Amino acid sequence: MSAPVVAVVGRPNVGKSTLLNRIVGRREAIVEERSGVTRDRKAVDAEWRGRPFIVMDTGGFIATEEGLDAEVSRQSVRAIEDADAVVMVVDVTVGVTNEDEAVASLLRGRDIPVFVVANKVDDTNRENDAWAFLSLGLGDPHPISALHGRRTGDFLDVLVDALPPEGEDADGDEGEVREEILAVAIVGRPNVGKSTLFNTLDRAERSVVHDLAGTTRDTIDTVIETESGPVRILDTAGMRRRGKIDVSTEYYSVVRALRAIDTADVVLLVIDALIGVTHQDQRLAERASISGSPVVVLLNKWEMADADQRELVSEQVDDRLKFLPNAKVLKISALTGKGTHKIIDALLDTADTYHRRIPTAKVNEVLRQAQAHQPAPGGTRVLYATQGATDPPTFTLFANRRLPPTYLRYLERKLREAFAMGDTPLKLRVRARRD
Repeated sequence: MSAPVVAVVGRPNVGKSTLLNRIVGRREAIVEERSGVTRDRKAVDAEWRGRPFIVMDTGGFIATEEGLDAEVSRQSVRAIEDADAVVMVVDVTVGVTNEDEAVASLLRGRDIPVFVVANKVDDTNRENDAWAFLSLGLGDPHPISALHGRRTGDFLDVLVDALPPEGEDADGDEGEVREEILAVAIVGRPNVGKSTLFNTLDRAERSVVHDLAGTTRDTIDTVIETESGPVRILDTAGMRRRGKIDVSTEYYSVVRALRAIDTADVVLLVIDALIGVTHQDQRLAERASISGSPVVVLLNKWEMADADQRELVSEQVDDRLKFLPNAKVLKISALTGKGTHKIIDALLDTADTYHRRIPTAKVNEVLRQAQAHQPAPGGTRVLYATQGATDPPTFTLFANRRLPPTYLRYLERKLREAFAMGDTPLKLRVRARRD
């Protein structure tokens, strides 16, 4: 059933991401001993005492009306509005601050459970300090240490008891049955428009969009509803060459982005049409190809490129991404939304072939005709073949001896043409009979 959403909010550097990691039992959110590491909303599945719920991590709230901090703060407000319960994290070693008061003012009077968690209570000597947060007007504070796990279990007991009854949301509506959904990773270099595209597809400003490169620090995901069913979109941090990754925060961002590629059903590779296909774009495409995920190439900012630049970037796609010969290429504007309506159809079409299973009889008929039309050199032939797996389609060919690479590519092309496999990667494994 649909799980309730618990938003974790508070000013910067109070331990929100540390608490999220403690709740889910793994290092899901990036944690650094400095403020501003978390910028977007990040939703993670969690469970306590057999009760599933979703934890929504947010960036630090700062009362300002302009700049990147203002956009991060707006993300916190949206998380509060979407939540079934809110956990406000404060730092007991600092005490009540003006930013704490500002966050509390957003929460007072809301018709959902609100909890104040006094973090960094590492021992009993700090417990009395937690009572200072009674002044926030949100009830008794819960003293914990997210880093060491001290009393976090006691707090989670209270939290899950306050969540809506299982199978209902905060309004008492019945939830919907969960299903396996298509996972799509948006990847690309920093500042090419991934988060803008993510927000356009989601139709809600879930990721922070700013001209500053590297705004997205983590992998952010959400589920969007389409006419053909739900699709999970993952917005990843921009990836740069290893030599340019000089801080641990960006390192973990890249690790999560690569993990998103490896687990995605389809990869959207966003390329800046004003710059063209770079070496890093090639590396990202290679990583996606190696993972077995089909790739859809998006040439973003297309409307801003002149005729010469459009011709140049089209040639670069053909040349520098030639190892993705069947990939769909779409010209879009993530900012204006032009051309983005084609993306979902391309994703669903690509995913259909990615999960497709071909009957064994049809596979062998295609290979028989291919060999009759063009026999392999030296009497080599495929005796029998079967599709052993999907995601991507994987075929095992039983042959009388090893097949030359060029002939194997010929057979792959025939399979792709016969079954309209489009841009989906195919894997062919050959098992040669011993002499």
